[in-house]
Amino acid sequence: MRELSELREKVTDWEQYINAIEDARNLYKLGDESLSEDLAREVEQLEQEMEQRELTVLLSGRYDSGSAILAIHAGAGGTDSQDWAAMLERMYLRWIDNQGYRSEIIDTTEGEEAGIKSATIAVSGKYAYGYLKAEKGVHRLVRLSPYDAAHRRHTSFALVEVLPEVGTDADVEINLDDLRVDIFRSSGAGGQNVQKNATAIRLTHIPTGIVVTCQNERSQLQNRANAMRVLKARLVDIRQQELDQQMDEIRGDYVKVEWGSQIRSYVLHPYQMVKDHRTEYETGNVQAVLDGDLNAFIRAYLQSAK
Repeated sequence: MRELSELREKVTDWEQYINAIEDARNLYKLGDESLSEDLAREVEQLEQEMEQRELTVLLSGRYDSGSAILAIHAGAGGTDSQDWAAMLERMYLRWIDNQGYRSEIIDTTEGEEAGIKSATIAVSGKYAYGYLKAEKGVHRLVRLSPYDAAHRRHTSFALVEVLPEVGTDADVEINLDDLRVDIFRSSGAGGQNVQKNATAIRLTHIPTGIVVTCQNERSQLQNRANAMRVLKARLVDIRQQELDQQMDEIRGDYVKVEWGSQIRSYVLHPYQMVKDHRTEYETGNVQAVLDGDLNAFIRAYLQSAK
């Protein structure tokens, strides 16, 4: 029934778009020059919508049309990498907001001096996973470090994970006997931010060794529910990676991705440029990218991967 509802929604959406094209065509046939500006705006909107529709056609994976879970992890490099992870969190939150999606920060681990060690964000919206999967991988930053007294150039790394939000997917079953549950007090900045009660949850999936921690909510039940959401998403991701690896080995072009193989570089010094190493797409407007302007990079990736 869910699949049927989604198909009906797609058909209705295309019918509305076709009707909009017909309305524009009829407006043109009227030959009224006073309507030329309205017609030009209408055509421009239709063209923009068609570009977006062409992009969604590339999103044909099983989970592409659904929501996503985005996780950011600071790499080696101490404070600089933790600050870089916080910059990425800000960038993605802005992109999520610009797309009209809804974000929910499930878990955050603050850095000792600045930034974050990790963050997990639930992204709700149509095709959120399909678009965000283009961001999965290691992101590299080159800049003059604000945390270096000598103001030397530093290179920082952060890992971005993108997992499908599976919800109540019947294919994902977790045996409670396979889970170890630890309950502890949430860490915070001190003062009123420290939880007096043990509400934070750590789930360890014994067969795979996956560990998920959630502590942002004040309720133990909410943290447990969020931890289960992330655990399910990680298990689905592992299963999908295994299937992809099998197909790549059959094709003979499987290459293991290691930590150092960054997908994108953000250079702030000695010049300014953001470059995606998979597609060779680049731009000199680094600030716009850090403010969430990622659609050109996502489009280039999806087109290259089709």
